[in-house]
Amino acid sequence: MPTTTASRTITDRMIGALRLDVAAYEEIEADPKGTGQAAFIVVASSLVAAAGNALARGGEVNVGLIVTIAELLGWALYAWLGYFIGAKMFPAPQTKSSWGEVARTLGFASTPRFGLILVAFPGVSGLVRFTVAVWILVATIVALRSALDCGTVRAVVVAVLASLAQLAVIAFVVNSL
Repeated sequence: MPTTTASRTITDRMIGALRLDVAAYEEIEADPKGTGQAAFIVVASSLVAAAGNALARGGEVNVGLIVTIAELLGWALYAWLGYFIGAKMFPAPQTKSSWGEVARTLGFASTPRFGLILVAFPGVSGLVRFTVAVWILVATIVALRSALDCGTVRAVVVAVLASLAQLAVIAFVVNSL
């Protein structure tokens, strides 16, 4: 029997996101209550990544909270840029989306970041970072396809444009400080 949106747990959804399961991303997109879950994933995965980095450095924790706040703000900004570019500037004919739909799916697309705890193990840091980065990239494309109701090429273009715009905003903010 298929599982309904209301009965799937955050863990079920995270596993679906990790598996790049389109049905899981469609479910996440359709559930407005999933935005809090997506925010939790962004914050928790950021803390786990910070812990992995701290363990790799022998327990040195110096900017974990700042990085976590930056990750949360970065997620919200990236979701807004993805929504604006993909749903307002260059929508596909069938695109009907909201910021929340984009934010939810992109938040779950960051689930692979939990794997960054493994950077604490000597000798695998580069491989772990590369694998997580590629996994997030592919998950982001699946997430944008679901949230924007578009094809893969359009999702890739939106992801690239939103990333470039986000980098420009970050560079502006950093240079303004």
